[in-house]
Amino acid sequence: MKYLACCDKVREAYSQIGGGDLGYIDKAITAAIRALDEIAADDSLPEQTRNKAAYAAANLLMSDYNDD
Repeated sequence: MKYLACCDKVREAYSQIGGGDLGYIDKAITAAIRALDEIAADDSLPEQTRNKAAYAAANLLMSDYNDD
């Protein structure tokens, strides 16, 4: 997926990381799983949003990623 296909918030963060305004995270997949887990656990969010986050996190965990 290319960053231009992402929403405005993602493209803004991408530009800030590239420009040095935000720090790059070495273990980006682990950070993504943690963020998705927080979204999935947030009872204040709609169930559909939580289910999407849980599904994405589970797929990342099942993939062959290695952030070690």
